[in-house]
Formats: sequence, C-alpha cells, structure tokens
Amino acid sequence: MPVIVADSVEHALAALTEHPDATVLAGGTDLMVEVNDGRRIPSQVIAVGRVAELAGIRVDGHTQGATIVIGAAATFARLERGTVAELAPALAYAARTVGSPQIRNAATIGGNLATASPAGDSLPVLVALGATLEVAGPDGRRRIPINEFFTGPKRSALAPGELVVAVHVPVRRGPQDYLKVGVRNAMVIAVASLAIAVDLEAHSVGVGLGSVGPTPLAAPDACEWIADRARWDTDHVTVDPGDATEFADRVAAAARPIDDHRGTAEYRRNAVRVMAGRALRRCAR
Repeated sequence: MPVIVADSVEHALAALTEHPDATVLAGGTDLMVEVNDGRRIPSQVIAVGRVAELAGIRVDGHTQGATIVIGAAATFARLERGTVAELAPALAYAARTVGSPQIRNAATIGGNLATASPAGDSLPVLVALGATLEVAGPDGRRRIPINEFFTGPKRSALAPGELVVAVHVPVRRGPQDYLKVGVRNAMVIAVASLAIAVDLEAHSVGVGLGSVGPTPLAAPDACEWIADRARWDTDHVTVDPGDATEFADRVAAAARPIDDHRGTAEYRRNAVRVMAGRALRRCAR
C-alpha cells in the first residue's frame, strides 16, 4: 500500500485532502491488530509519527492556571515520567498500565484519542482533569472539550480531514489516582477503569470512567455532591467515611455498563463503586 511520511502538520493535512480515504498512522498499535486480523485493509497510509510538532510536551503558563500541552504523537513511555508524571500523576499511572514496554514505546496519546475506544486507558484521566483537544483540519485549528469529543463507541467529533494535534491538560494542585480492573493489573483491556483528580485551589473533584459506557464518562453529580460535603484545607481535603460511601454509590450510578465477553454490567457497576470509594479514600483524609 502507498505510504506518505508527513514531515509537518501542514504536509499531513494536505495529504489527507488529496487522499480522503487514507488511514492516519502514528504508533500503529491498534491499527496493526486490525490489519493482522484482516479486519482492515488501508488503501493509503499517512504516517505522522515523525512530525516534530506532534511529539512535543511543554507547559504553558505558571503554577496557577498552567496547562500541559501534550503532542498527539507523544508515546505512553514518555507520559510515564518527567513533566507529565510530576504535574498530572494520574496520567502517568494510566500510561504504566498500557501494554508492554514495547507497546508503550510505540502507542501514542493521539492514537488513544482518535481511536475513541471507551476502554482507552488515558481517556478517564483526561475526562477527570477536564482536558481540551486541539485538532487541525482544512479550515484551520479548533479546540474541543474532552466531554464533547466522544460521540459513541469508536466515534468522535473529528471532521473529515482533521487530525488530533495535541491535548491540553490543566494542572490541578491536589492528589490524583487511576484504578483499573482487568484479568491482571496491566497489559490488558480494562473491564472497568476510573480516574480521580482533586483540585485544592478550586475545591473541586473530577472523575472519569472507562469501559462502563459507550464513551468515557464523567460523574458530575457525584463530584459536585462530594465537593460540597468535603472539608477543604490548604494542603488536603477531608471526607467523612459515610460520605465516601455515598460518593461511591453516586459514581456507580453514573456508569452505563453492558454485558459482554469481558464482564457483566452488574460486575462493572460494582467495580466502579469499589474503585470510586478506594480512590477517594486515597486522595482524602
């Protein structure tokens, strides 16, 4: 099959315009599974892994209101350490559960987003942190809030000819966590996953859920409820045990699981309940 190796975002977009049916390739860890299984035969491939702009990670702004800008071709191996691990630890926790070291050296956060699988490991964290996607297309660049990006299982708000360029992740001052249930702790598709992010400045809590709905889900009712009930201090938050239990029940109520070959809906909802309570207890006193 013909392969175009893009050297800039503009080159990639021009190639997409000329070949609208082409498949965009970054790490290829999802694509190659489908190709090897015969489920997908690309007519043309546009490789973007060598585009320097897509590989960068930087911090915009100062401590208050800072944002980590992660290029779409940044690999999960890079998210495990450095700036991301320091400023968005839950994203580093999630990255460490993605496949083997070989997979993490190839798989990209942009591929995780563009594939739009509800089981994508990074996606609950991005939901919990309130990330924003930057996409580029024939009409220029635009920003899409993470909660508006996913439109269904493996479907997104990307328009024809658009590419994910970067994800903008707000820096939250406070504890974070990521939990995942599967047949083992890593190198497995999540049966259910959950991310939590506490913001000690905004007195808010964010939650993202994976593998328990047609898209990654938030739990706004539970988050607003616990934020009102919690006792906030400069360097920690305190939650009563009974409130932690109620929070877990409310998070579980936000899930929309189904029965499939990896688990039942009942099991998934209970897993979310357990993970939510455990994650909150880890992040609060």
